[in-house]
Amino acid sequence: MRRRTFIASVPAAVSAPLLTGSAALARATGTDGKPMTGTSPAQGAGPPAWAPGEERFVRNDVHAGDRVVGASFASRSAAYGTAGAAGSAHPLATQTGIEILKRGGSAIDAAVAMNACLGFLEPTSCGIGGDCFAMLWDPKQGKVVALAGSGKSPRKLTLETVRSHAKNGALPPLGAVTVSTPGALDAWWTLHERYGRLKWAEVLEPAIHMAEEGRPVPDVIAYYMRHGMANFRRRRAEIEEIDNAIHTYGAGPATGEVFRNPDLARTYRMIAQGGRDAYYKGPIARTIDAYFKRIGGWLSLEDLADHHSEWVDPYKTSYHGVDVYALGANTQGIATLQILNILENFDLHAAGFQSALSIHLQVEAKRLAYEDRARYYADPHFSKVPVEWLISKDYAAQRAKLIHPDRILTPVHPGEAPSHGDTTYFTVADATGLMVSMIQSNFRGMGSGLVADGLGFMFQDRGQLFSLAAGHPNLYAPGKRPFQTIIPGFAVRDGQPWMSFGVMGGDMQPQGQAQIIVNRRDYGLEVQSAGDSPRWHHEGSSQSMGEDLPGLGPTGILRLESGVPDATRAALAALGWRFGESDGGFGRYHCVENRKDGNTRVYAAASDMRADGCALAY
Repeated sequence: MRRRTFIASVPAAVSAPLLTGSAALARATGTDGKPMTGTSPAQGAGPPAWAPGEERFVRNDVHAGDRVVGASFASRSAAYGTAGAAGSAHPLATQTGIEILKRGGSAIDAAVAMNACLGFLEPTSCGIGGDCFAMLWDPKQGKVVALAGSGKSPRKLTLETVRSHAKNGALPPLGAVTVSTPGALDAWWTLHERYGRLKWAEVLEPAIHMAEEGRPVPDVIAYYMRHGMANFRRRRAEIEEIDNAIHTYGAGPATGEVFRNPDLARTYRMIAQGGRDAYYKGPIARTIDAYFKRIGGWLSLEDLADHHSEWVDPYKTSYHGVDVYALGANTQGIATLQILNILENFDLHAAGFQSALSIHLQVEAKRLAYEDRARYYADPHFSKVPVEWLISKDYAAQRAKLIHPDRILTPVHPGEAPSHGDTTYFTVADATGLMVSMIQSNFRGMGSGLVADGLGFMFQDRGQLFSLAAGHPNLYAPGKRPFQTIIPGFAVRDGQPWMSFGVMGGDMQPQGQAQIIVNRRDYGLEVQSAGDSPRWHHEGSSQSMGEDLPGLGPTGILRLESGVPDATRAALAALGWRFGESDGGFGRYHCVENRKDGNTRVYAAASDMRADGCALAY
């Protein structure tokens, strides 16, 4: 029986309430399919069917299907294995990592291969025009080690020139003035030199073939590619040239469309044959130098030749018996440690999972930590950052006393130090116990909009996060590394590696990492449901690092995913929190957890349902 015939045959007394309900659902949403203003998630449902051509189908009254085990909101089970595991934002990159491990490659071989693939598969977030950071568990040393692959600003780009390009006291988000020396490729090489087992060329081979042959583009990546290219076209007057970007990426692919990048494949082949020097001293460096001279930019052959990654000692704090590690350097990594240190002064377990009190306390801890982030974080080669004080338990206890469970802290300021800033994340582990937590980025919106002639990759716009305020530790200077938002995560329990994890996404990263640790330790969630749990994202601080929108007010805005309970949302509103719409900026999480079954190592790998990717293990 056809649907129309069936409804016509239902008695009016029965069909009227059903159709009235459908009409109410339609009235509760706008023409864009989103709940109308003043409509709560419980009331505002959505259209009765997915309209052709619409990118989203929003039905806030409909929830995912029920699973027989695990958390009710979990999207799937973790992937389990004993020999290796990997997780990334694209299934083909994850699959490549597993294949490299099966060939006898190390976790670093797999991580470099995955990152190279992601540079082609996910150009909205990463590529060899950006920077890279890594933390890993070295089983031979029995400790967490870290690598900072962050490039410096061009030496010929002066503060006066930068200020002449500023808008409203900040650097613009696009164009050559935002480009710093890319550090990703040297980071790959440096990691491979110490931990690689396969030949360098063999590690890059899968990415070369993918870029030559092309691969279908999944939903989320296609969405961001289209929006990124539309933004470049709309703002082309702010960019020295975008013809190369259009040649490489077109208008951005439709979902499922096959995308190819033969220019990137040729660039990868040069790197496979010539190693890192092909990029930093050889033919690629010369092409980059000539390109920036042609368009009137500043990145030069000398800047590239001068670049080298740094092995650094990560910082750590303890949170309810777990050692959580973070990169210092010029990153926001220690913000995660500051948030957790503050939260350890409260009983989040008693507050309750997804309760208003729990979220309120977490957001307030974030606000306090981010005031310090804006005031103190910078390149330690240029400024003395009081890290030990910032991550101390005593300082956290002082800051925690400022938080009240029944009201919002206003105003909020950084602490007074004693005298003396779009991304992809991926993780992989191998049979030896080597676990790699790695993050790589072009910063936001695909990058600066600039693609050098014939190279097939975009340069980062990380320089936008420099400060232009006189006396600020992050004040722009030639040859200085800008503040970095990208941070890998790592946690150790009982002296053994526990989680190699990360939550990509700008200023969301420390907020997301803290939420993962809280979900695991305070609320007992397992590796997959800890990431599937609804997240919050707070924006705004008294001192911006360049990523905040103007006019956020003294308490900023709080964004909540639709899965946050209605009662929690209402209680937070009663406290005075001002909500922003759920904009998709809640980060994307991947994790490999190290477990033990007797004497057997078991990996549990999780990935984020907010992205296109997956986790695999074998």
